[in-house]
Amino acid sequence: MSSSRAAHAHLPDQAALADAGLGLVGEPRFGAWSEGWGRAATAMLLDRHPELDAVLCGSDQIARGVMEVLRERSHRVPDDIAVMGFDNRQIMTAGSRPPPTSVDMNLEQVGRAAAHALFAAIAGTSRTGIDTLPCKVVIRGSTAPLS
Repeated sequence: MSSSRAAHAHLPDQAALADAGLGLVGEPRFGAWSEGWGRAATAMLLDRHPELDAVLCGSDQIARGVMEVLRERSHRVPDDIAVMGFDNRQIMTAGSRPPPTSVDMNLEQVGRAAAHALFAAIAGTSRTGIDTLPCKVVIRGSTAPLS
């Protein structure tokens, strides 16, 4: 599940999933950037696909809503269904049960790089191209540990 702001930009690469012996269960869902959306979408997803074994969320806030519904429906995270969030926001991950595995986009460094580029442009130094910055997956209790 993802948010509407992500649109289709973050859909998993079908070839990469197939290479790993995996596939999507149904179509990705898009909606509000909230725990409420996570709850509603998870209820719908479980009703349509009870064989579900993992959910990738567009934010940690959505992941919290997902895990709430899974708990209400007696699914164990990560034993029955793994959950992964996005953003690695401490305020969201610290209070979750279990704390969600999350993609840390290193947004502080992204913001710093954007500010430097803006100040350079204001000073008359323009440039083109794409800058890439590192990101990482922070593994926590909502997914099985890597073996």
